[in-house]
Amino acid sequence: MKYPKPIMRKSELMKMGFPEECLMTAYRSPGQDFAHKINPARSNSAIIFETEGFEKWRKKLMRRERIL
Repeated sequence: MKYPKPIMRKSELMKMGFPEECLMTAYRSPGQDFAHKINPARSNSAIIFETEGFEKWRKKLMRRERIL
């Protein structure tokens, strides 16, 4: 999948059609290094995603679900 920008906010990805639940699962996944808060000290800070890493995570998840 092609993304318009290399780093995107959660809200931008939601506008592209990704469900919030999927994005939050990706953000909370242990060991991930592609999603971060802009300002970790603020609880309501926006979450940003490095789209290349997110796409790799998404493809890995899809492969894993097909096997199970």
